Amino acid sequence: MNLLPWQQKDWIHLSGYSRQDRVPQALLIHGNKGLGKHQLATQFAFSLLCEKPNTDGLSCGQCDRCRLLKAETHPDFIQIKPEEAGKSITIGQIRNLITGLTLKPQFDTYRVVTINPADLMNNAASNAFLKCLEEPTERTILILITDSLTRLPATIISRCQKLNVAEPNKETVIAWLTQHNPSLLPSHADTLYNLTQGSPLQALNYIDSKILSLRNDCFNAWMDLAKQKQHPVVIAEIWHKLTEAPLLHWITTWTIDIIKCNYQTSPIRLYNPDYKGQLQPLSQRLELKGLYQFYDLILISRQRYMTQINKQSLFEEILINWFELNQSQT
Repeated sequence: MNLLPWQQKDWIHLSGYSRQDRVPQALLIHGNKGLGKHQLATQFAFSLLCEKPNTDGLSCGQCDRCRLLKAETHPDFIQIKPEEAGKSITIGQIRNLITGLTLKPQFDTYRVVTINPADLMNNAASNAFLKCLEEPTERTILILITDSLTRLPATIISRCQKLNVAEPNKETVIAWLTQHNPSLLPSHADTLYNLTQGSPLQALNYIDSKILSLRNDCFNAWMDLAKQKQHPVVIAEIWHKLTEAPLLHWITTWTIDIIKCNYQTSPIRLYNPDYKGQLQPLSQRLELKGLYQFYDLILISRQRYMTQINKQSLFEEILINWFELNQSQT
């Protein structure tokens, strides 16, 4: 496993812990989605568990322990994650972890536990996990990973050393994307950078999953609603099944861009500069008060989306409001 190009500074920080023999018992790695936080945490875990790390602090990849790590059979490397996609990390998982930590590490280095994403621990699991932080066991390093620091309890955050993984600059992201996809058009690279807010791995995933084409289809449907050419319930029935598409994020950015266009914002400051020609007329037609009210609904919907709410009903509410907002301005 190699470091990503924008992780060099973060790696120097992490490897410094080992060089100075000051490895924290609890480390919280946070930052926006798609920056490779899991890869960085895993690389750090491998280096701590390796018999003879390289001079740069990276694991050698050749020793017996590195072979165990590659085979995912190293007894002192424990990974905690949701048992099913979209589910929480449960108190049962944390209790099992606590029980396991009562035993000493099997090798003479460290035992490393990663929890990813840490913000998906439910309340009971978070409360139980505090025991690990308050009563650390011998040679055990706890590494928490999250895209959303604010969703973690303050009691957990305060007990961890923190590493904020920053976004790379635009040139780095586009160069890395082009290296992986030599046929990537410059205009598409710019769009991907804007869409993912500088998140390289998310941008790469968008390329692999043909997400740009899906985004365009969804935007056209959204514009058809604005022109009263589609029915919101019909579109909602389609959209709630598109679990791979970050639809709420797209709707949020489209709405923000309409508001920005109202203030004559430069295209370079838009989330979707490629849609400016279609968004600008809406900004001239729709009242700001109605747009801000619609924006508030989207923010509330984004919070609700993480609950057990019926997703089709959620999209119906958003799209009916969007339809009616445009209807009142025609």
